[in-house]
Amino acid sequence: MESNIKTPGVYINEINAFPNSVVPVFTAVPAFIGYTPQAEYEGKSYTNKVQKITSFAEFKAIYCIPDAAPPADPSKQYNPQYYLVKQNAQPTSGDYILINGTYYSIVPDPNTVYYLYNSIRLFYQNCGGDAYIVSVGGYGKPSGIPATIGKNIVNPNVKLNELLNGLALLQNESEPTMYICPEATLLSVSDNGTLMQKMLLQCTQKENPISIFDIIGGNNPDPILYTNDIETFRNNTGNNGLSYGAAYYPFIGTTIMQSSEVDYTNLFGGDVKQLTAILTEADGNNDALNKVVEAIQNPGNNPLTVSQYNNALINASKTYNQIINQILTDINILPASGGMAGVITVTDNTAGPWNAPANTTIVGANSLPIRLNDAQQANLNVDAVSGKSVNAIRFFNGQGILIWGARTLDGNSNDWRYISVRRTVSYIQQSGKLAMEAYVFEPNTVNTWSAVKSSISNFLTSVWKEGGLQGATAADAFSVQCGLGTTMTSDDILNGIMNVTIKVAVTHPAEFIVITLSQQMATGQ
Repeated sequence: MESNIKTPGVYINEINAFPNSVVPVFTAVPAFIGYTPQAEYEGKSYTNKVQKITSFAEFKAIYCIPDAAPPADPSKQYNPQYYLVKQNAQPTSGDYILINGTYYSIVPDPNTVYYLYNSIRLFYQNCGGDAYIVSVGGYGKPSGIPATIGKNIVNPNVKLNELLNGLALLQNESEPTMYICPEATLLSVSDNGTLMQKMLLQCTQKENPISIFDIIGGNNPDPILYTNDIETFRNNTGNNGLSYGAAYYPFIGTTIMQSSEVDYTNLFGGDVKQLTAILTEADGNNDALNKVVEAIQNPGNNPLTVSQYNNALINASKTYNQIINQILTDINILPASGGMAGVITVTDNTAGPWNAPANTTIVGANSLPIRLNDAQQANLNVDAVSGKSVNAIRFFNGQGILIWGARTLDGNSNDWRYISVRRTVSYIQQSGKLAMEAYVFEPNTVNTWSAVKSSISNFLTSVWKEGGLQGATAADAFSVQCGLGTTMTSDDILNGIMNVTIKVAVTHPAEFIVITLSQQMATGQ
């Protein structure tokens, strides 16, 4: 500047006091892949498109069926069909209900079971924020017949190739940090395994997101043979990218859907005659019930709404009310992955990705299809054969339902066995990668090396101060090296390569706390 000073006056020369800084990337942005009630907004289709949303209101606007004008009932966004199948004795598997001394198995039409809509609701009930949605299509046609009792539900309308296409659309998206596909459990075992392996492979290639898995059979586990479902899951996840995956077991009973969202149209495909036969057998000759059924079958010129007819049935028959409540309980058993995405979001926003998303509850969870004990969880948490850990969701007296596991699928790895470690390193890696793009065309000289080291060191210092790295001092927590003779050779510089080496001491969860007690002899006064 001094060489350009030729006119008398006052000149100001600004000098940067601080180096460039690393801007932290977002760490809790899930991407949901699956089937939605619709995918259209203002005449534009959103099927097979990646769309970012920031609230459930945005999800409703794009992916939910618009409500009709009052006094019509709100549109049903999810309308599963259930059947009551009469049994000669108490069923040994699946859900059932006892009506007037007769057992009925409660069995869904598999073609009508979907999980994404309610999983999104569960995500936002657990304080979820930004999310990406990939709708691969709408709901398929019902089959009109109940599923096979005691068998895992397989929905033929949920197709592997459609879910894989939705996954591929996320390949070019850098912001999502979690991949979630709740309806993967509605695939066959082999197709489910293929999808999980593809998700892990994509996470490995992008080096940022993790996949959150649910386990087939977690909705209705056998109290003894549930271990077969765990073994099947482990056998189908492959051996690649395990540190980028985490699994949770079992499903959770929730309060997502309310009684106003379930009615007689969810039974027997809407055939009121089949329902009436069961109610008449249980309640006998019920004039109030007969009048309501007659009005439903012959609505006349001024029909009531479905919700009004439904309320009339509830008032006329206690048995009907019992059936609806049991159906609602079954519908509300959901995969845990949507809730876990919300829990991870809250943990990241309040404490950081280096804190394990465990020892906390999933908001809205009020029951579990199986209550695991310490001995049963031991084989899930640590597997001597495959090393693939499964995180348990458990009930504790006086505390309720807690997430009681914080491991990735790579349970045998000392480096990557914990979700918080994997996500912290990915967070540091991606933040540093984006910051270093500013130096791509800078001279590969000592000045640039110093700027790079200073920038990364400032960022890691802030991570250490927030508790993301362990060590009494910053020097104990991390080191950054960049320079000729340390990370680069003369050939590297000639080839335009700048190497930066970062070493970090990441915090690990105190997963096993051992208290040693010994009895001390009394001493004299």
